Amino acid sequence: MGENVGGYGAFTSTGAILVLFILLVIITKSLWV
Repeated sequence: MGENVGGYGAFTSTGAILVLFILLVIITKSLWV
């Protein structure tokens, strides 16, 4: 069960980074356009 929590934590961290990256791209495109 510990591994499940660890994997979930890693997945959450990756997801958070992905969301931040997408937001950055959207903001950049908005500024360029």
